Amino acid sequence: MFIKTDKKLVHQALNGNAKAWVSLVKRYEKLVYHYGIRMLPNADDALDLLQETFTSVFKSLPGWNPDNPFKPWLMTIAHRRCVEFYRRRKEQHSWTEEEHDQPANDSWSDPEQSYGQQQQQEQLLRAMQQLPIEQRTVIEAKFFRQLTTREIAEQQGDSENTIKSRLYSGMEKLKVYLEGDYEQQAS
Repeated sequence: MFIKTDKKLVHQALNGNAKAWVSLVKRYEKLVYHYGIRMLPNADDALDLLQETFTSVFKSLPGWNPDNPFKPWLMTIAHRRCVEFYRRRKEQHSWTEEEHDQPANDSWSDPEQSYGQQQQQEQLLRAMQQLPIEQRTVIEAKFFRQLTTREIAEQQGDSENTIKSRLYSGMEKLKVYLEGDYEQQAS
């Protein structure tokens, strides 16, 4: 059995093949959802982002240029939906434990290690939520999606120097937030 390329699936979806569209959605739904989890205040908003992104992708599918990779195009749409979310909300809500209720990973055999890793993940998510959306987006793309600064710049339509500046500023703020969180726990 062979795996169909994105290009082939898009072509088939445009010709009315519902299975091809479902295959595209299944291929990328986890990526978009996890992007939403990192960028938005809670899992419900991440699910909304997932739905809005794929609705937009479906509507925009005829305009996709098959000479360009599908995945960056998809993630650009997800990024734009995320920015729209914050524009609609106007004020930023701070992160709470209830909003980021993540299930524990049962695969860890050491409960202390599991707890420590979960605490670190929660601290990082809290700190990321405090960053401006532009910096958060760049950090997410660089470290979670492993994109280069050039790829991020192309995806966001900004210069590479702007992306580097946002990355540096965001990392400095993250460092301050995380050190502050650590100092609060130590006292």
